[in-house]
Amino acid sequence: MDRIDAMRAFVTVVNEGTFTRAADRLELSPQLVSKYVSQLEQHLGVRLLNRTTRKIHLTEAGASYHLRAQQILNDIDDTENELGDLQTEARGLLRISAPTSFAIHHMATLLSRFQQAHPAVGIDLQLSDRKVDIVEEGFDIALRIGHLKSSSLIAKRIAPVRVVMCASPDYLNRYGIPRSPEDLRDHRFLSYSYMDLDASQPLLRELQHSERNHSRDMISNNGDVLVAAATAGAGIALQPTFIAGNGIMKGELQVILADHEPEPLALYAVYAHRQLLASKVRSFIDFIDGFFGDPPYWDQFK
Repeated sequence: MDRIDAMRAFVTVVNEGTFTRAADRLELSPQLVSKYVSQLEQHLGVRLLNRTTRKIHLTEAGASYHLRAQQILNDIDDTENELGDLQTEARGLLRISAPTSFAIHHMATLLSRFQQAHPAVGIDLQLSDRKVDIVEEGFDIALRIGHLKSSSLIAKRIAPVRVVMCASPDYLNRYGIPRSPEDLRDHRFLSYSYMDLDASQPLLRELQHSERNHSRDMISNNGDVLVAAATAGAGIALQPTFIAGNGIMKGELQVILADHEPEPLALYAVYAHRQLLASKVRSFIDFIDGFFGDPPYWDQFK
């Protein structure tokens, strides 16, 4: 048994989720891939995978071995690349999960310049505002916005995320400018479903728990829709400036209740392990750090 071939077969089965997809990726027969994995288990004297007719599941030993084996294979690939004077070049497919609106507005230039600097890295960018399981779903990095809670994942703070309350000048001319959180009771609010803010703050407490007529509000799981609705005069939105900043700079939106602005959130790059980090992941984290500026360029309005 070639231990490297067996190790690569095992890692590919785990990454692809089935023996059939692993065989396609390795250009081998499913029977040979299964044989390699069985031989590896016999060599190690432990079961690495529990197999069913539809799915495979890592055992505790398999999960530990997969992490080490993946890094060993990455190191082998990196070593071979170094022989071709590619000592500092990251390579491979980088799978990234990112919030929808943030990615649409701010990631195209980032990823284009990253690939210019690291041409051997491919990008698989998946947009979702839900909190993905980066290990279970096979992502290398997830960008997340909010106040991150303690977890086993590693999180690097990338940029502050300012959240402002804003409305169109036309709306404010028609319905008046709120001077205190209590004044919001008479206004229409455009609410984002997933906003991760401290509800104990006066502004949010007034929005969520006052005797407002909530039936007039608009709720959406997409901030771009809410900002567009606010620009069209539909009501007041509480949105991050990475979406609303452009409209504020153009005068299409006006910031209100600035003295009651919620504490800023933050943009984080989240990944599974600090150690045994693939070069493509390390290169991306280094590249995105400071890319947006401090303060970020989307906050460059008065």
